[in-house]
Amino acid sequence: MPTATEKAAIASLPARAGEALAAERYTRTAIVLHWLIAVAVFAQVSLGLWMIGIPKTPPGLRAYWFNVHKSIGLTIGLLVLLRILWRLAHRPPALPGSIAPWQRIAAKVNHYGLYVCMLVLPVSGYLGSSFTKYPIKYFGYTLPHWGWDAPALKEICSQVHFVTVCVFITLITLHVAAALKHRFVDRDRVFERMFPL
Repeated sequence: MPTATEKAAIASLPARAGEALAAERYTRTAIVLHWLIAVAVFAQVSLGLWMIGIPKTPPGLRAYWFNVHKSIGLTIGLLVLLRILWRLAHRPPALPGSIAPWQRIAAKVNHYGLYVCMLVLPVSGYLGSSFTKYPIKYFGYTLPHWGWDAPALKEICSQVHFVTVCVFITLITLHVAAALKHRFVDRDRVFERMFPL
């Protein structure tokens, strides 16, 4: 017959299991920001690849979609800054002890690379747009135009933007592949740390 102390310990097991599971997960804010940025990035990359094929004449249609792309890009940049600030104030949950050292290093490099890309892309896009004679519109609102028409600077920014997109897509592919590996092959609960459910 279990004692009163043993009964109390048994009764507290579900609560302690829930607390342990919560400790393994990212904060709710981090999870919301992660998936909000992920959806926005997917839409942004898809839009960016699609709109390259829009003919330059008539100019209105191409300008409209480029301004939508710029607006989404600036919004993602702001969300990423918010995500970084939140991350600095809230330590991420520790990886399971079963994760190999090389995987920990690879995960860290990949995450830093993703953050760098998500900052370089909106900055290079904004600067490139500033070095043209055309206004930058944020969802229809014209932003102050401090730049000037400088085709050479615009081209440099465009090249940086393009190369960063290529690196970004590669890093996203690796990130998704690693997440799926943790979920369906390793089954080590790393995937669940950021899953919203």
